[in-house]
Amino acid sequence: MSPAPVRPLPPWRAALLRAAPALGLFAAARLTGMAVLTLWCLHIGRSPRAVLATSWDSGWYTRIAAEGYGRTLYWPDGVVQSDLAFFPLYPALVRGVSAVLPVAGGTAGLLVSWLAAGAAAWGVYAVGERLWGAAAARMLVLLWGLLPHSVVLTMAYTEPLLTAFAAWSLYAVLTRRWVCAGVLAALAGAARPNGVAVAAAVGAAAAVEAWGRLRARRSPGWRPCAAALLAPAGWLGYVLWVGVRTGDVPGGYFRVQAGWTSRFDFGRGTYGFARAVATRPMDLGFTVSLLLTGLSVVLLALLALERPPLALFVYTAVLVVIAVGGAGFFESKPRFLLPAFPLLAPVALALRRARPRAAAVLVAALAGLSFGYGTYLLTLATMAL
Repeated sequence: MSPAPVRPLPPWRAALLRAAPALGLFAAARLTGMAVLTLWCLHIGRSPRAVLATSWDSGWYTRIAAEGYGRTLYWPDGVVQSDLAFFPLYPALVRGVSAVLPVAGGTAGLLVSWLAAGAAAWGVYAVGERLWGAAAARMLVLLWGLLPHSVVLTMAYTEPLLTAFAAWSLYAVLTRRWVCAGVLAALAGAARPNGVAVAAAVGAAAAVEAWGRLRARRSPGWRPCAAALLAPAGWLGYVLWVGVRTGDVPGGYFRVQAGWTSRFDFGRGTYGFARAVATRPMDLGFTVSLLLTGLSVVLLALLALERPPLALFVYTAVLVVIAVGGAGFFESKPRFLLPAFPLLAPVALALRRARPRAAAVLVAALAGLSFGYGTYLLTLATMAL
């Protein structure tokens, strides 16, 4: 009697099994970081959950989830800060989780962020595996989970959500699933302001695809065109909605952001901040933020030498340009760059070629920095994250 034929696994399950080692490394990295943070919080008498769920912008997001938009702070120096600066997708998901599960806003925010971080790690692996192979993809995911600011990936923040939609949108572009790429880009644009980078990447790739087909005397096809139209819908839709709500359709959202000192000034603010760091004593976090922002420019140049696909490079370059060229909370720039995971590709490729002992030493050093610095950011630093 012949044995029963073995049914092949569904593609998504086979892909998940291939990604499992990388996801295990990512989970181990972030759980260890949370354990270090928890032990320190208990030592100083603070609640680890409160630190992760309510620090800085987390409070704004959970308040929007519970009460909707409408909170504005008026400061004595004339500064006006509105919650309209915060994009709507993450609060909407937090509100949905709170409606379904018996959890409070902060805990619901953590659940959304943790699930999004797992989906993002899988997406980062999928992109890395397709372009550089499984070994480099595993290293790429591990490096992303051990960045100095990777503690944000376990907080009630929006960076994990943006990275998840961005990574899978880029993967959809690489596999020519154009409509899927456009929809995911639209969702990324509804998650964070710099989600516009995903729309730029999808639009650029779709334009090149359509042009190539036209040059070959073929129809450009409706799918790339649909992707290009869908991709900016989330970002543009919210910007216009804020404009309508504030009575200034083209400029309302940007006035709201200016109240948070957030604007694009082509790097003048970054230059001024770099001079300040070089000429007078500053908190550790400011100096580290300057170093990491400068390092992002170097890594972008190294990424260009690897000749990545257009969509990947455009996405990463736009994120770096927004971070370097924007004014405002300079200490937050490394957090804004967390979704720029392709910056780590040159390092991952170098570690893949390195001797195992050298790679292990570098990873261990990065882990120590990540766990220690993340704990510092949330419990000792006085600056915003």
